[in-house]
Amino acid sequence: MAGQSDPHLSIFSPSEVEFVAEDEIVDIVPNIRMEALNMICGDFGPFFPQIPTKVPLWLAVALKKRGKCTIRTPNWMTVDRLTQVLEAERESPREFQPLPFHYIEISKLLFDHARDDISDAYLVRSLIEDIRDVRFHKVESGLETISGRTHAVKLKNLSAMEVNIVRPFMVRTLQAFYKHDSPQMIQQADNTGSRSTPVTDRGPRRDLRRR
Repeated sequence: MAGQSDPHLSIFSPSEVEFVAEDEIVDIVPNIRMEALNMICGDFGPFFPQIPTKVPLWLAVALKKRGKCTIRTPNWMTVDRLTQVLEAERESPREFQPLPFHYIEISKLLFDHARDDISDAYLVRSLIEDIRDVRFHKVESGLETISGRTHAVKLKNLSAMEVNIVRPFMVRTLQAFYKHDSPQMIQQADNTGSRSTPVTDRGPRRDLRRR
């Protein structure tokens, strides 16, 4: 899709969507002992060597960069699970398989900063890219079915990045159909919105006298 490479067609930039995804919780295995971290978003820790604990993705990446932990790959990022998802996506041309809402951003961050913690990293990346391509193809096919009589479009199980790219296309497509199929309705709506409520003339005012 054009929106995958053109940030102007999306509501948020990929980096902004990725920033939101950094609040997702992941498991890490520390290799140091450290007191609990008291953050505005919550308390995390204390940390003990080889004792798994849950932290936001941004904190996991920060600790990983400093060599203080390893990041556990999420259960859905295994070759077996992704293979099942890819097969199901291909077999169901009108349905999207459930995946984490930020699966694209999470996988990108893990490949960028914790590739050595991912088993079969090359194959996992390839499967995620294939799944993404299949899902975007479904979206494109769905856009082609939109007509002037379409009032809403329901797409279940889309991810954050997919919604961010698809939403502008959906809105512009529906607006274009409404504009070309029923311009008089748009004109009436514009006129209605610009009208002001007339004030009824109730005659001259009478002053209230004190008794």
